[in-house]
Amino acid sequence: MGVQQENFDVAVLGGGPGGYPAAIKAAQAGKRVALIEAAELGGTCLNRGCIPTKALIANGDALNKIRDAEEFGIEVSDISFDFSKMASRKDRIVEKVRKSLEQLVASNKIKLVRGYGRFSSPHEIKVTGDDNVIIRAESIIIATGAEPRNMKPFPFDYKRVHSSTSMLELTTLPKSLVIVGGGVIGSEFASLYQVLGVEVIVLEALHSLLPMESESVSRVLTKAFVDKGIQVETSVAVERIDVTDDGVAVHCGGEKVFNADMALVAIGRTRNTSDIGLEAAGVVIKDDGEIPTDVQMRTNVPHIYAIGDVTGNWWLAHVASHQGLVAARNAIGEPSQMHYNAVPAVIFTEPEIGTVGLTLEQALEEGYPATVGTFPFEFLGKSLAADETIGFAQLVTDRSTGQILGAQVVGYEAATLIAEVGVAIANELTIDCLTETIHAHPTIAEAWLEAAMMANETPLHLPPKRKRQRTGV
Repeated sequence: MGVQQENFDVAVLGGGPGGYPAAIKAAQAGKRVALIEAAELGGTCLNRGCIPTKALIANGDALNKIRDAEEFGIEVSDISFDFSKMASRKDRIVEKVRKSLEQLVASNKIKLVRGYGRFSSPHEIKVTGDDNVIIRAESIIIATGAEPRNMKPFPFDYKRVHSSTSMLELTTLPKSLVIVGGGVIGSEFASLYQVLGVEVIVLEALHSLLPMESESVSRVLTKAFVDKGIQVETSVAVERIDVTDDGVAVHCGGEKVFNADMALVAIGRTRNTSDIGLEAAGVVIKDDGEIPTDVQMRTNVPHIYAIGDVTGNWWLAHVASHQGLVAARNAIGEPSQMHYNAVPAVIFTEPEIGTVGLTLEQALEEGYPATVGTFPFEFLGKSLAADETIGFAQLVTDRSTGQILGAQVVGYEAATLIAEVGVAIANELTIDCLTETIHAHPTIAEAWLEAAMMANETPLHLPPKRKRQRTGV
């Protein structure tokens, strides 16, 4: 007896933050939709990334506030915490969100197919697992995501040498931790574990933490890390990691060795494209596993789309979600295109970081007569009231037209603040649009008004002598 075949208008391979929005969008148009998922709905973001890490970081933020209570006139003694309970809270949050997502998929009358999907032809995906079926669809959207990269010189053993996924499964804390990689993932874990009392060493092969961000952002984060006791080592090449009787020994060039209880390797991710039958579908991939797409998220096969981590260099859940909506619109006959000029990125370190658009360095390289307006949080009333004075808000603008090209914010509520400038850039607004918009007082968002005035060389709450700035703080 052969495997049963089911027919759909749209099939989505992968139920992560790109896949399930694509499925919902197609279903809302009245299409018959199949959503194929081998593991848990929500993908890496919900189950092994964004949500569990932010749940733990929220625990750390609460602990920090309690430790600083005396600054607010509140007497607290005998502060302690139970990391196993923090981990349990994290798991409950993930489970709650996952159940809500399953209900959302069901309410949109999407067929959830449980199993591993591989193309058997350009229009067919064979699924094996809880469900064993052949899914045939007129349009197919690939959203299989990525996993932590396992490096040959220091492979994960998930006991002493961890990936970002296995670190989230810990219920007890190490006394010390070496983090290989000072990018987004490494920096977030460094910040979290420092708050929890772990001795942290960060090793970064390039010249600075967050090497893809602006120099001003990296400089402020590095100072904050060092001030908190995190050891930051840049321009360091890790050669191997030895597992010892009581921990790990991380060997670097120049005979440097860093010892700790555990190591976290956070230097890249591998796209999940090698074993999904792309050859049978006729879909072209690059050597690194990337699936090339056009602005409509189409692959070289017109009815097959790809979204999320398997495409390009935007390793962000919200980019995958938007790509999913674009792909679904095109799959159901509603022309749509992706635009990447206003993609916000948030890094949940302490201090928090938000960026969107171009840095000053990038704008100058692209030929813009660019300048910046920067306003430090230490001069902002709400920051002083909240005792959150580390950081700044910075606007990158075209000096000749006033158009807002990019923004960086480091500090209190950065993740929320960056949204305002994302709207401004997406709609090609100028700094005058910000200066002419009334911002509520006292709020952190006033920093954008002040930064716009600085960029416009009309400072309000800083002396005129500081009105022109060509670099960040």
